[in-house]
Amino acid sequence: MVMSFQPFNVIEPWVFETITPSQFITFTMPNPLNHRRLLHALVIRVAVLDSPIATADDEVPLIAAMIVPNHRETDWNFCTESGHLQLLYDSHNVSRLILIGNNPPPNPEPSIYIRPQVTGPLEKQRLENELKPLLMALHPKGLLLVNFVVEDVELEGNRDRSKMLRRRLRFKRMPNLIQSQVPLIHVIGDDEATTQVDLESLRKIVNAKFDVDTTVLVHPYLPPMVAGLFLIASHLNERIQQGFTPRALCLGIGGGVLLSFLKTQLGFDVIGVEADKVVLTAATKHFGFNKSGSIRLIVGDAIEVIQNFPSQKIKGDIDGSKVNNDVLDTKFDVAMVDLDSNEAQNGISAPPPEFVKKPVFKAARSLLDDHGVLIINVVPLNELFYTTLVKDLKDTFIRFME
Repeated sequence: MVMSFQPFNVIEPWVFETITPSQFITFTMPNPLNHRRLLHALVIRVAVLDSPIATADDEVPLIAAMIVPNHRETDWNFCTESGHLQLLYDSHNVSRLILIGNNPPPNPEPSIYIRPQVTGPLEKQRLENELKPLLMALHPKGLLLVNFVVEDVELEGNRDRSKMLRRRLRFKRMPNLIQSQVPLIHVIGDDEATTQVDLESLRKIVNAKFDVDTTVLVHPYLPPMVAGLFLIASHLNERIQQGFTPRALCLGIGGGVLLSFLKTQLGFDVIGVEADKVVLTAATKHFGFNKSGSIRLIVGDAIEVIQNFPSQKIKGDIDGSKVNNDVLDTKFDVAMVDLDSNEAQNGISAPPPEFVKKPVFKAARSLLDDHGVLIINVVPLNELFYTTLVKDLKDTFIRFME
């Protein structure tokens, strides 16, 4: 059987930007990998199949990739659309399945398949890193390849050594960095009673339930950010006395703890901006974020959003509701920036380097009331990064504090 595939150079990149039910695309391309045990051919074949079942608007599409085993490139499962579809159906809830394999010769000779050795953790990590650029190009636009971990932990108090329960959010790209954390509360039912507060004891209770407490801030850098509002306390009091609700723009959501606190505890009208729906899903599902739907959300790149306010077309929040442009025309009393770099290999950096530019700061300043304040969580990448940030802020704003 002679198989022909569409060359890579005639495929428009935009065809991969959205999940299109039953869309099937194959192409060949020069092998960009340096992994000769699994993908040794000079040319590789890539096949992309979208599920015939459309993803709900409030769900994040699950994208999966598979490497075709050596000498099985011409198997029905891996070289036909119907076989590819069978693999997709066998993969639970996958919206797009990507197959990557060696491109077979025009008339391959029959060969005996030998199962390869199990890939070790280091080799697996190297392969994932090499495949990431290709998979990012084949990933739907607006969704980042973010794997997150939500963990419930037990901490010991510093003074009385009492037990404290926390729920934490971590991203795989920076596993040692706690992105967000909130106090965890055991919900006691009518037929439940316990004097123990440790996780092990609580989980022994049948149908034990936990809830998060968003009325307090326990993540170390959040209280100082909120304390920055003291600089405009008199302005906020005056606004409230005049019958106006203070307004906050939050760039970066994380677990949504800061936004929830501003809304429920300080009475702010809050608009949040987040580029990744996966993050929004984690915040909503695991951190009790925006249960009432009262916080308006914009799904998009924070820099693009502030530079295009208010003329941009808002995509709406995760519930699909729209943000009215007349609301966006009103100035904000505070803009809080809680963004970090997506480039894990460069180390932890907040805000990302592309945010530390005068045009971006000027765009942020234009969104603020005359007495408004810009509050940024800063984790400098290096000394030059910090000095540049300070200089550009001083050049843009009348008053600067650190």
